[in-house]
Amino acid sequence: MPEPILATKFFIPLTRSELVYRPRLIERMDEGQRHKLTLVSAPAGFGKTTLVSKWVDECKQPVAWLSLDEGDNDPARFLAYLVAALQTVMENIGEGMLVALQSPQPPPAESILTTLLNEITAIPDDFVLVLDDFHVIDAKLVDHALTYLLEHLPSQMHLVIATREDPDLPLARLRARGQLTELRAGDLRFNSSEAAEFLNQVMSLDLSAEDIDALETRTEGWIAGLQLAALALQGLALQRSVSVQGRSESANFIQAFTGSHHFVLDYLLEEVLQHQPERIQSFLLRTSILDRMSAPLCDAVLQDISTPGQEILEYLERSNLFIVPLDNERCWYRYHHLFGDLLRQRLGQGLTPEAIAEDHIRASQWYENNGLVFEAFHHATTANDVERAERLIENKAMPLHFHSVAMGVVDWLTSLPKTILDARPWLWVKSCTLALMAGQTTGVEERLQAAEKALQNNELDDKIRDQIGQIACARATLALTRYQPEEMIIQARRALEYLHPSNLVFRFTANWALASACLLQGDRTEAYRASMEGLSISQKSGDIFSTILATGDLGQIQELENHLYPAAEAYRRILQLSGEHPLPNTGEACLGLARICYEWNDLEAAEEYGQQSLQLMRQYDRVIDRFILAEVFLARLKLAQGDVATAADMLAQTEQTARQKNFVLRMPEIAAAQVLVMLQQGKLGTAAALAQQLELPLSQARVFLVQGDPSAALSVLISYRQQMEARGWQDECLKAMVLQSVALRQSGEDEKALNVLAETLTLAKPGGFVRIFVDEGELMAQLLSEAAAQGMMPDYTSKLLAAFSLELPKQTRPSLNKLAHPDPLSGRELEVLQHIAEGLTNQEIAAQLYLSLYTVKAHARNIFGKLDVTNRTQAVARARELGILQQG
Repeated sequence: MPEPILATKFFIPLTRSELVYRPRLIERMDEGQRHKLTLVSAPAGFGKTTLVSKWVDECKQPVAWLSLDEGDNDPARFLAYLVAALQTVMENIGEGMLVALQSPQPPPAESILTTLLNEITAIPDDFVLVLDDFHVIDAKLVDHALTYLLEHLPSQMHLVIATREDPDLPLARLRARGQLTELRAGDLRFNSSEAAEFLNQVMSLDLSAEDIDALETRTEGWIAGLQLAALALQGLALQRSVSVQGRSESANFIQAFTGSHHFVLDYLLEEVLQHQPERIQSFLLRTSILDRMSAPLCDAVLQDISTPGQEILEYLERSNLFIVPLDNERCWYRYHHLFGDLLRQRLGQGLTPEAIAEDHIRASQWYENNGLVFEAFHHATTANDVERAERLIENKAMPLHFHSVAMGVVDWLTSLPKTILDARPWLWVKSCTLALMAGQTTGVEERLQAAEKALQNNELDDKIRDQIGQIACARATLALTRYQPEEMIIQARRALEYLHPSNLVFRFTANWALASACLLQGDRTEAYRASMEGLSISQKSGDIFSTILATGDLGQIQELENHLYPAAEAYRRILQLSGEHPLPNTGEACLGLARICYEWNDLEAAEEYGQQSLQLMRQYDRVIDRFILAEVFLARLKLAQGDVATAADMLAQTEQTARQKNFVLRMPEIAAAQVLVMLQQGKLGTAAALAQQLELPLSQARVFLVQGDPSAALSVLISYRQQMEARGWQDECLKAMVLQSVALRQSGEDEKALNVLAETLTLAKPGGFVRIFVDEGELMAQLLSEAAAQGMMPDYTSKLLAAFSLELPKQTRPSLNKLAHPDPLSGRELEVLQHIAEGLTNQEIAAQLYLSLYTVKAHARNIFGKLDVTNRTQAVARARELGILQQG
């Protein structure tokens, strides 16, 4: 369920017709558009939002507005609202990023912003983005994200920030480069003429020039102070008719108007509130607990027919009592932040904690009735109503799969006294499962132990058994983060023993953990069983995220069993389930498809999937070692393409990263690829030492072959093959048999070599393996030629020999087609061309080949260029003329 976006945060505050017009500041704002950033920074009450909204009214460019609140300290939420704000002026921009941000594991901010900046760069028109109330942001990750945005800001975009305090951005650097326009308190203060216009025209007072100068001097042009003074003076005027005595009292009030801003503000609020009717005072104080107000919500909280919400909200707006409309329909409002803070201070002085809690409970009930469960939870926790908060956590509408929501619940649970948690052991468990979901492991085991202790005195009924199962499930997940397969298996099986049959969510997690542990241990049979059980559970629950995980495990097992076609279908199914914008957990599927396409000798598709996998895997914020697999694959691809130097550099960088982050489980995979590179570079001694150090049998055999010692290679391979056959590891058996046939050929045992090759071809053909043979080079090509001459599996051997011909130096390769063009069509281009000939649209081709629309269009452009045509019809005709396509 996507997290709802509050449209009111994009509402540009309306400017009043009686507003003091400030052309000098509007001109400064206009000049600021020549720079990257306009910073409007001043304390509360200096008219920052009013100035910017007035400038927006006159701005000739599209303007996106985002009003920030404390919830936007969550980087994913901040970026989601940033993109949504931009969509108010540029429809559909960042659609994919919004989907990614609403995932359980949002991608890094820089990844999101890079994509966003690329989309902005393609926009022809200039526009402005306003971030209002930026002072509520106190998160370094958000500051870093905004810094990245500023440093790479396209020329089409201008940023305006309104804030009470300077943000943690590189302002000095921007200032030195002439990329910053600043408006500060000294700029925003009312001068004497502006103060006179505000007090006598906007606030309808009749003050003398001396009184105005006195107020302006005492407030130093502070607009909020002037407004509060004016409201207090209006209160005096309501009590007395305008007379000499009234003017004298006003003058006395102004003369006494002094002190620090906070002192003056407290005093004036007291004066303003005292001059409001009692029902208005009560309304202001009691509704101050609400971040946002609507008439129905206010009515639900106050439950007083004498104070109808809509009527009073309209009165407050007319009276200029620090209320801000949040939409054009005047349905939702909020108090000025400073005004709201002070109202809440006074609320604690006038009402008992019990009375305030009752108001929070009524707000919680209203939010729950209107489907806003997290807001209902917030008010329940503020009221310390543990039972209500506990029930809301279990509400199916609570979006716990969002990081910010999960952490909000975890923070509350962590704050509860131990006595409360001990009385409700499931809350201990909930805090652990949500923390693990959010990527936190610190303190989880201690909380699980506390849960077990709290459960000891309970009768072992179905409910308690299920909670014990959930504890075991959490421990299995915790062990997964530490790569402890034995502990994972123990805890996963314990979880399945205790979990209630109807608890599908945790039963899936237990089976998924069990499958992952069995794969780590090499028990593929049990891993397959657990994966199938997990897939069945995920399908019953209808949870797409679970289905993706289970299907990924199944595909991985099929790939290990050399069943490449069903594995590819499983991986493609995952991409279909994830939609146009795959989430990070689909990176495994992309890498699986990359490996399979490589084996099928479609190196172009392999690189596309490999790069996509790397992008996705780098977005993980917990099990981040997965991207190492993608980097190793792409390095091996470079080696297959003949770029040995680049492959070596890539693997050196990957090794450095793995050592720095202590990814010890990935070192054998890195080393195996490094051995291949070293052998190409002639570094036999280094390759031999590395293969021996990490005990890599296949790599050791390769070194022996290059050293001209096939007997030593055969000794290693025969032993390794026997071990793999005993385990039933089909993928490793196939690799050993390929090398064994080459070693036999090198030793001159041609008949044995052909016999082993025949076994190997039989094992490899159902999966369509190609590269596993081609990568072995000339000796394998000779063997396959002899096998073909003997009529051994003619279709398959012909296919393999054709693939070998493509590996020959370019000048000796046979022509792939009859084009009189220096560049033949690639395999992927031929595939796209065939679909074009079938009449498929670019979108349909993208769906068929699991490519992006952009990639298909790029292939089409390449095809047109190589065929020297300008459209699809000409391309098909030219291809048939040249014999690339059959006549249709």
